[in-house]
Amino acid sequence: MRVARSATLLLALLPAMSWAQQTGGAPTRGSDAATSEEAVTSRVPLEEIRRYVAVYNAVRAAYVDPVDDKKLMQSAIRGLLLDLDPHSTYFDKEDAEAFDEQANGAYEGIGVELQQQPDNSSLKVISPIDDTPAARAGILAGDLIIAIDGKPISAIEATEPLRGAAGSKVVLTLVREGRPKPFDVTVTRETIRVTSVRSRMLEPGYGYIRLSTFQADTGADFQKHVAQLQQQAGGKLKGLVLDLRSNPGGLLTAAVQVADDLLDKGNIVSTRGRISISDARFDATPGDLLKGAPVVVLADAGSASASEVLAGALRDNGRARVVGSRTFGKGSVQTVLPLDNGDSVKLTTARYFTPSGKSIQATGIVPDVVLLPDRRDGDDALPASLTDYSEATLPGHLRGDEEGGDGYKAGDVLPGDGPINDALAELKQPGSVAAKQKAEAAKKPAPTPEAKPAAKPEAKPEAKPAEMPTKP
Repeated sequence: MRVARSATLLLALLPAMSWAQQTGGAPTRGSDAATSEEAVTSRVPLEEIRRYVAVYNAVRAAYVDPVDDKKLMQSAIRGLLLDLDPHSTYFDKEDAEAFDEQANGAYEGIGVELQQQPDNSSLKVISPIDDTPAARAGILAGDLIIAIDGKPISAIEATEPLRGAAGSKVVLTLVREGRPKPFDVTVTRETIRVTSVRSRMLEPGYGYIRLSTFQADTGADFQKHVAQLQQQAGGKLKGLVLDLRSNPGGLLTAAVQVADDLLDKGNIVSTRGRISISDARFDATPGDLLKGAPVVVLADAGSASASEVLAGALRDNGRARVVGSRTFGKGSVQTVLPLDNGDSVKLTTARYFTPSGKSIQATGIVPDVVLLPDRRDGDDALPASLTDYSEATLPGHLRGDEEGGDGYKAGDVLPGDGPINDALAELKQPGSVAAKQKAEAAKKPAPTPEAKPAAKPEAKPEAKPAEMPTKP
């Protein structure tokens, strides 16, 4: 995971790279788009530019230590993007190359997606990538990294503090919910070749596919795994659990391809931005790889961006039910704009909308069947940074159309095999999980009321003569 020091960043939530090339190169455009962009360019505020130049020159001339011109200009550009939204940022050439490496699924590091916290004092783990050193070391989504090799995060200058040569070790100091004190975890770096698709049979006829991220080869790998499962099932599956838990997203085109493989028709996703090149619509083509077999999508608070596109497409088209927890709520699209010096700008250019026409920005997808994580003593006393896990909590996030609605509550991260078993049960018999939850709730003993002090005996009236009448 690449972390930009100057801004909160969810690097795994990538756009479709083809859009980035279109927008960056821009050799041919519609006249309306060109006219619109020329109009924006013509309105560059010259007075503000002069003010910037004055400050720039003042820093060069009077700052206590000499400042390199290139470094100063890069800082200025980063500052230009800093207050836009958490997902717009500037990449120098090294950052841009590493960003592309992740999209292609190969880099040297520990295999974890991170989000830098606003105070620069910690890095929040969005999710460890399956079968990587981070996952094997037991790092969990929601963990906070407060130091690396004993050095506080705020004192680390590297843009990618967890990258390094394969075979080298790094010590992470973590804060985790349910643990009273920070603790250290030693992780050995590897060349991370992310396998984004894994599968197995849960029961005869019922398959399971885990999508950990969306990268260039995810669509083709998904087709191969579906074919393997169908062969093991004797030709056709009875049903499929599609696991998107803690999938932070990736290439939008990969998520669209997976959705198309499961849909015969209907819209998958649409995007809308300020300029026409940001507007797009993706529709399904005929052909369902599962031949109509039922699908349950398993999602949680770590399911973001492209994984929300897939879940929303399948649910809105009536192709699948969603089981788990409210998703992260990243409903924006970023375009990577390459610059002539090898650097790049990752800029939020559009919002995406599910087939029903809804934006899930800062609200996420609410599952059809809600699952809860196993709670531990002390969870209620945890800081919000460990429990409120959503786009809506990111400083400077884009305002969602339905943000802040009644009953909103951020989702939960749902690790382990328990949610898979619940998803399978729901796949085989819709409504079974709700019935199970109701039965478990009925078994719980009612809370014992607090003991009340013994009531004082009422004072008895004095004996009255028999002939005295009593009041009604």
